[in-house]
Amino acid sequence: MNSSRRSFLQKGAIALGAAAFTSSTWEALANAKAKKIVGVQLYSIREDMKADPMGTLTKLAEMGYKYVEHANYVNRKFYGWSAQEFRKRLDGLGMKMPSGHTVMGKQHWDESKKEFTDLWKYTVEDAAVCGQEIVISPSLDKLIRTSSSLFKTYMDVFNKSGELCQKSGMRFGYHNHDFEFSEKLDGVTLFDLIMENTDSKLVAQQLDIGNMINGGGIPADILKKYPGRFVSMHVKDEIAAAPGHGEKYESTILGTGIISVLDMVKLGEKKGGTKHFIIEQESYQGKKPIDCVKEDLEIMKKWGYVS
Repeated sequence: MNSSRRSFLQKGAIALGAAAFTSSTWEALANAKAKKIVGVQLYSIREDMKADPMGTLTKLAEMGYKYVEHANYVNRKFYGWSAQEFRKRLDGLGMKMPSGHTVMGKQHWDESKKEFTDLWKYTVEDAAVCGQEIVISPSLDKLIRTSSSLFKTYMDVFNKSGELCQKSGMRFGYHNHDFEFSEKLDGVTLFDLIMENTDSKLVAQQLDIGNMINGGGIPADILKKYPGRFVSMHVKDEIAAAPGHGEKYESTILGTGIISVLDMVKLGEKKGGTKHFIIEQESYQGKKPIDCVKEDLEIMKKWGYVS
């Protein structure tokens, strides 16, 4: 819960004084807090964003997207704009950015001082300026994945990042790829190690239901195994990859692949605690990426999930 909302609830409680909240009042508050959002990961249209970021964002807004998730933060700039400039442009289009991807790596943690470097502090600060709810790291350095003790130690850094983000009314989050399900340390998958060694109050999980199947993960099993842990989901479908792709599966238009996407979205909502549904498509089977994300949004609307 962000600080402004917490303040609102506290002031509301004082104003009501001794009057008891009715069950319908509590339900209304709970529903407001649990509002679902449907957005798009801008990596889906990475070349369009590189060539014409403002024009591309405008097209997304015209399609009906109200939420985006960034995948480009370099030298304190999002797609070439400062945090303040990017926020202004999103506001002008009636859009919000509840989350974003920036890999938290070795350069962000000073092991000798046991604290974050300015690089990560700036990352969190700029995310807050943009209005993010979650600061998401979408990968893990290979060196960290070489020993169980080192891995668990780094999970404590995850928790500390959660504490840092919490000071700005946000949460830290992690986004999986495939290796978390295929790699093990002392017989335990990396994903299980992440879940077992992070504080759910500090570290949110963004489950990519497409990435994981390349590592042997089964979305439904994970959602059931760790109920309430997945505030965000990358909504993605997969098909057998074309030759030369490098992986067994590649992403495709929602509802046309091998994943029961609608069932996973419903399960995420029911069991996973999922509130953010972020569309991502990275392969296009000959279609234009911008046309794909438009089609994906229309499918989510047809399923009853409106952005």
